[in-house]
Amino acid sequence: MTFRPLRLAAGVARAALGTALGLGLAAAIAFQPAQAFAQATAPAATAADLPAIPRADGAGPALWVVRDADSTIYLFGTVHMLRPTTAWGSERVERAFAEADELWLEISNPDDQAALEPLIQQHGVDPTQRLTLKLSTGQLTLLDNAARTIGSDAIRMDHARPWLAALTLSIAPLARAGYNPASGVELMLKARAEAAGKPVKGFETIDRQVRILAGFPEADQMAFLTSTLDAFEDAPVDLDRLVEAWARGDVAVVEELGVSDMREESEAIYQALLVQRNADWAGQIQQLLAGEGTAFVAVGAAHLAGDDSVQRLLEQRGVDVETVQ
Repeated sequence: MTFRPLRLAAGVARAALGTALGLGLAAAIAFQPAQAFAQATAPAATAADLPAIPRADGAGPALWVVRDADSTIYLFGTVHMLRPTTAWGSERVERAFAEADELWLEISNPDDQAALEPLIQQHGVDPTQRLTLKLSTGQLTLLDNAARTIGSDAIRMDHARPWLAALTLSIAPLARAGYNPASGVELMLKARAEAAGKPVKGFETIDRQVRILAGFPEADQMAFLTSTLDAFEDAPVDLDRLVEAWARGDVAVVEELGVSDMREESEAIYQALLVQRNADWAGQIQQLLAGEGTAFVAVGAAHLAGDDSVQRLLEQRGVDVETVQ
């Protein structure tokens, strides 16, 4: 997840980048942003049904690997929503994925609307609170205009908690610009894993990701919402720049747009959305290393960039991390 859309991957300032990099939850909400979030999970496709992944120019997105005597774990940074035409496939990723026995994502079921619905009702809706009374006249106009792009309006979003309104609306301009969770890396890889009979596992649950956002203080949630509204029209432009950098393996630009800006906006959000989760995942990866076999790990690209990245935390714990060429 992230708070600039995230800044859900970038903090409290540009809602679109966070959505794309920080939380697998963003992809789940993107399926039906204006609905009750109830939808049956689609049946697994066969290999012949799967759409091709357009091949990237050059080497494609960055890929890392950690190994010991009997374990290999690949680390791949993702974008949760992409245009169907985004070219990110590469020989090295295909080879690593084919070698893997199992796929690890942030959450194993980002497309499970039935699992999300009760969590949204419990943590994202509050009939005792009115969102419209917490906004200035100008902000209320922005909220209404943004909500209308997804078939809703300010009144119908009145009882949404600020974090849910912000996350939902951070995704809306991306969807209008052609970004789709079905074309995101996780769902593309998940479909391929299921078609190949590979287990799909998650470091977290949807419940945990919802609780992270719902647990932020009201002031931080409102900051996320107001920054999302302010950046609503520019969100696709920011995400385009980030996706272009990610697709060519430019981790420095991913760090700049998806990590550094988040930390500048809010150290608390940076710690909760990236650092604490990265530390947890690094521990789980060490447990995987203690076993045997090959795993392909695909998590938001913001988690694999910067001083507090999963790779850096692993190295601090004495685990060697190599870049796959």
